[in-house]
Amino acid sequence: MSAAINNVHNIDCIEGMQSLATGSVDLVFADPPFNIGYDYDVYQDNLESDDYLKWTSRWIEQVVRVLKDNGTFWLAIGDEYAAEMKVLMQREFGLTCRSWVIWYYTFGVNCKRKFNRSHAHLFHMVKDSKQFTFNTSEIRVPSARQLVYGDKRANPKGRLPDDTWVLRPQDLPTGFTADDDTWYFPRVAGTFKERLGVHGCQMPEQLLGRIIRASSDPGELVMDPFTGSGTTLAVAKKLQRDYLGFELSEQYIDAVENRLQQITPGDDLDGAPEPQISAPATANGRQLGSKPKKKTPVNTDQPSLPGLDV
Repeated sequence: MSAAINNVHNIDCIEGMQSLATGSVDLVFADPPFNIGYDYDVYQDNLESDDYLKWTSRWIEQVVRVLKDNGTFWLAIGDEYAAEMKVLMQREFGLTCRSWVIWYYTFGVNCKRKFNRSHAHLFHMVKDSKQFTFNTSEIRVPSARQLVYGDKRANPKGRLPDDTWVLRPQDLPTGFTADDDTWYFPRVAGTFKERLGVHGCQMPEQLLGRIIRASSDPGELVMDPFTGSGTTLAVAKKLQRDYLGFELSEQYIDAVENRLQQITPGDDLDGAPEPQISAPATANGRQLGSKPKKKTPVNTDQPSLPGLDV
């Protein structure tokens, strides 16, 4: 392996991965350009569809090569190419889809001639359908038997979360429960403390935390071919994994290196581990121009969700 680990490298990801030994990476998380015309620093996000898919095939080929036989690949992608990506990964590269996760969020793209975009796709792919890392104890949430029914037969460790992740569940107090098909992660809005300000598509640390905890073990190597704002690497370092990233933009590289320098392994993840009590429901907010409401005490009787601190 020629690319030094625990670093982000200013190089095209295909070239960077070609320098890595076959079967040397435990977990890959990729959030590539969606080919929707986003204004990146150096990359042109408006390829012809055939060219975009050919390029996608080239970098995924390298991902599959560098993954260990029991390795895991998570891919974040939008609607436009989700179907093609899934077919490509399964049919061309022989990967197995363990989960097709929907990450739902509010404050999405405001559209004029279609329903507003409020979700992204997260594909959980593995090379070997029987041999792969999935740390269930790290990501469990309380079950309905625990929270609702007080059933003594309930597993005290809770249950695995389902495959839809929802932000701001406080707006739907009766619509989503901890054991429903929801994962709660605040979107990294412009006013959030963790927002770096150099990249418009910054992923929440809590979301990457769940993926990295579930799909790798401490000391293993986590790679991100499209480092961007560096969330994957930052969370990997906090969770005591080795990390490796590739990024074309020198501006992003500078911001990521500064972010990583401020992290000590074992640090807490940024973002609220329990968003149901971290922010008020929309109805309890204040209208533009109105005076702030007096703060009300947080409901400490609300059950904690031990699986959602990732």
